[in-house]
Parts: sequence; structure tokens; C-alpha cells
Amino acid sequence: MKKLMLLTSGLALCAGMAVANDDLVTQMDDPTQWAIQTGDYKNQRHSKLDSINKENVGDLQVAWTFSTGVLRGHEGSPLVVGDTMYVHTPFPNIVYALDLADEGKIKWKYEPKQDPDVIPVMCCDTVNRGVAYADGKIFLHQADTKVVALNADDGSVEWEVVNGDPSIGETNTATVLPVKDKVIVGISGGEFGVRGHVTAYNMSDGTQAWRAYSMGPDEDILVDPENTTHLGEPVGENSGTNTWEGDQWQIGGGTTWGWYSADLEENLMYYGTGNPSTWNPSQRPGDNRWSMTVMARDIDTGQAKWFYQMTPHDEWDYDGVNEMILTEQEIDGEERKLLTHFDRNGLAYTMDRVSGELLVAEKYDPVVNWTSGVDMDPESDTYGRPEVVAQYSTEQNGEDVNSTGICPAALGTKDQQPAAYDPETQLFLVPTNHVCMDYEPFRVSYTAGQPYVGATLSMYPAPDSHGGMGNFIAWDNINGEIKWSNPEQFSVWSGALTTAGGITFYGTLEGYLKAVDTSTGEELYKFRTPSGIIGNVMTYERDGKQYVAVLSGVGGWAGIGLAAGLTNPNDGLGAVGGYAALSDYTALGGQLTVFALPD
Repeated sequence: MKKLMLLTSGLALCAGMAVANDDLVTQMDDPTQWAIQTGDYKNQRHSKLDSINKENVGDLQVAWTFSTGVLRGHEGSPLVVGDTMYVHTPFPNIVYALDLADEGKIKWKYEPKQDPDVIPVMCCDTVNRGVAYADGKIFLHQADTKVVALNADDGSVEWEVVNGDPSIGETNTATVLPVKDKVIVGISGGEFGVRGHVTAYNMSDGTQAWRAYSMGPDEDILVDPENTTHLGEPVGENSGTNTWEGDQWQIGGGTTWGWYSADLEENLMYYGTGNPSTWNPSQRPGDNRWSMTVMARDIDTGQAKWFYQMTPHDEWDYDGVNEMILTEQEIDGEERKLLTHFDRNGLAYTMDRVSGELLVAEKYDPVVNWTSGVDMDPESDTYGRPEVVAQYSTEQNGEDVNSTGICPAALGTKDQQPAAYDPETQLFLVPTNHVCMDYEPFRVSYTAGQPYVGATLSMYPAPDSHGGMGNFIAWDNINGEIKWSNPEQFSVWSGALTTAGGITFYGTLEGYLKAVDTSTGEELYKFRTPSGIIGNVMTYERDGKQYVAVLSGVGGWAGIGLAAGLTNPNDGLGAVGGYAALSDYTALGGQLTVFALPD
């Protein structure tokens, strides 16, 4: 059996390769800290802390709380580096540094001066998925696309750079990836006809190192036509334009507002691209490459090594931006470097992250019906493509026709809320949506800075099921099957956390923090926080005591009705009607809640 000798952080650098940021790697390797949103470069969201475990988690109590002073949706999580906790907010994207050695006293506060005109061009609430730490700096990517490097000790601005233009619909909701000597950032705005891109800035001074677009000429998307591959075959010349009609690729979508991971040994970073613009598929014939694509790129240069387009010619707004979780697992007696991705389209993919080979593609909610499955025959002309069921094809049914009963809804079987991996059981713990939709596309024209959607949606719980809108599941990525599933009344819009204590934490839209047995799904603890949870659970240790923390503050796409005061069922791209009952269970808020075992 081939064994991979890897350090915990994945840091096994080849000779001549640039040295990674030692400070951040040290923090990530220390389980008492939480230095970036994903926990580590592999996006596993797993903690080695085990003081809180299956036997005692039922005794958890609130240790302390902190009000952010901001309403709307609170995504992401706090960070802990040394004696300081860093807390962020939705727009206007305030950052607080709290002194854990002095009862959470505010050490410093950074409040950007942003033009509120950016709010109307932010899709699906004014969320932000958090700050990151590296090189003694805190990195914030603001809603207005300004990337700011703050001194971690005093909050002073060390450099700032503008990454996009809100006047044409470019905004930001995501965190950043600090890796090696780069800070890698994405862009939001697919619903405004933005052409997606990923950009690397030099960590030291904010100068741009490279930018890779999702579609366009080869020099724009940073591909080598002969050596960049798609399912093992060269992509060929003009791959980013030749599946678009005319110059539609210039407003093609494929934005990059999700999560990023990295393998330092391979010198590759991984991410996914979003939906093509517009949502009316009849207006953009072709596969619309490279929207809806898993991308592997060289960290230093941005050069693409391989792509895999999951949903060619997307007809349902199934963005491909969800996290790529990196693991080392055995397949057919061989230890392999894997990438597992739970896509909005309802399919969970397991891939070889070095070669881009597709190993598994299976539904992770049984109600998924828009496809009968993915062609897994490498000799087939349709290898790697999903077979579309005609009844649920919004293009085949035509413009101004309401296609009904499509599962999942546009917000996907899972949106950006990240799954977690447990190395002990080799299970993936996944927050999911159990929601279907009706979808009516219509013709729309492009105007810079104006919505470029072209579809009317309504959403509802999956029929003939448990009646709720969510499940929290455990997934086997080798065999492509659900091991256990817990139903939830509403979509699970919180990121998961696994720990060495054998437990998994997640939050609910009603506001509960829950702890379950990772192996069985048995609920071991729940506590209701002041508002719905769409944040991600994290854990840290101080003075030998383990703490668990989560932001509550309902919002995001599922909670947009509450967050923005919307009542028309079709508003919020169909979510307002689907989640109307949420207002019976929670209200707006903005609070950090920290839990611990009693002394």
C-alpha cells in the first residue's frame, strides 16, 4: 500500500518551493487556536480538542456572550489567535478584537466607511463569512470589495486594495485564503452579470500577483490548452469562450464567493465557480464553460492544472461554490489524496485532487430528481455529465413555462454552509436543505449594475417526506451513501464542526446550537440562542479549558425575509414564501455565544 507522509497541516514542501507562512501554519497546527475560518487548509473543520466529549457535552453551559451591535445575517465564525478573539459582522463589516485575558474587553474595533448603495447589489442578504489571520495581520474582504490588511495587535490599516466595482454588481460576501505569501480572494455578483474571477494579492503589500477569470480567452482564465485537463483530457484552445454564443462570456457569471482550500505539497488551491448568467438558460446556449466548475490552480501563478464542470449549461442556479474538503483515504487498497465536494446540485463528488479523476458522484438527498445520475464510464462521450430528466429541464420546458416539482431548489441540497470531516470515523457531517421549487424562466436584458436574473421561483419542503426543510446527515464519500440522517424543521444553514471528543456541533435556523454523536447522530445537547444560527461553529482552548463558540443572527438566503423585512412570497429569489414560518420561531439578532463545561 502506498503511504502518504504528510504533516498535520499538509506542509511537506518540495525543494525550491516558496516557504509557506510559518506563523499561520503554526497557529493552524495548534488545536487551542482557530486562525482561519476553515480551521485548516484542508477545510476539514475538525478539532483535536476532546475535553468536551460524548460523555459530558450534555453539561455545557453558556460561559459568556457578546453583542455585535449589527442585525441581518451573521455567517462565518470568530477566530482565536493567542489571547485575542476576532469577531466580524455583516455590513458594515465591523471587526472587533476581544481580549480573552481580560474578560473579553474590546482591544480595538475597525469599522469600514462603506457606501450603503452597495447593499441593493448584494444578493441574498448582507452577510460576510469572516476574517482570516496570517503574518501578524487580520484580512477583511469588505462588501464593497475592498481588501484590507489590519495589524492584528492594534487594528491599524497596513494596506488596502479594491478588488471590484459595485457599480456593475461586483460585491463580496466571502472570507479570504491566506496561503504562502499570497491572499486569495473571490468575487460575488453572478445575479448582476458579473464575470467571476479569483485574485491573488501579495500578503506583504497588497500588490496583485495574478488574476484568473472563470470564462474568457485562455490568457484570461490562465490555462494551458494542452496541459490543463478536464477529466483527464486537455481542455484545448478557447475552452472558456467556445461554449458561449458570441461575447456572452463577458457577462457570464461563474462568480467565486465560496470557500477555498489548499494542498501545499502539491502547491495547488481548490475552489468552485458559480452559476452562469442569466438564470434563463435559453438565452445562453452551450455548456457555458467554466461556470459550475471545480478548479485546481497553482498557488504561485494561478495556472490551472485541472477543471471539472459538474453542471454544464446550468438550468436551475446550482452554483458550484461550496467547499472542497481534502482528505487522505484508502480506495482499492491504495492511499489517495482526495477532494470531496457537496454541490448545490444535490450530488456529492469524490475526486483525486492531484489528477482531477472523478471517483464518486452520488445524490446526497434521495429526493434529488433533476438528474438520473452522472455518467461514470470513462469511455463514454458523456463521461462526467449528469443525465437531465426532461420533466425538470427548465430549458426543454421553455421560456415563460413554470417547471414544477424540481428538487433541489435553487439554494441547493447544500448552500455555502460548510460540512466537516471526522478522521476517526471517516464520515462527512453535512448540513443540508430538503427543499424543492417551481421555476419559470423569462427573457431579460443586461444593464450594468442591474439584476440579470430572468426567472421567478417558489420554494417549499420536499413532498412526501418528513415535512421539514432540512436534514443533518453523515456521508460516506468512498461508497457514496448516507450513513445516518436527522430531520430538521428548517434548512440547516449553519456550518458543522467535528471534534476528537466524538461529537459534531451545528446550529439551526430556529437558533439552537446542537451537539450530536458523530457515529450515530444521537442528539446529546441543544441550547437556544437569541436568534437563528447561520454562522459556523468553532472551538478553542484557553488555560486548559475548551470553549465552543457560534454567532447567531438570522438571515442569509433562507432568512432573507426576516433580515430584509420582505413579505412577497416570490421575493428573495423565491425564499421568502418558502421560509415564511421562520418568523414564528426567531427574530433578528447579532450575538456571539460561547459555551463551556462548568468548573
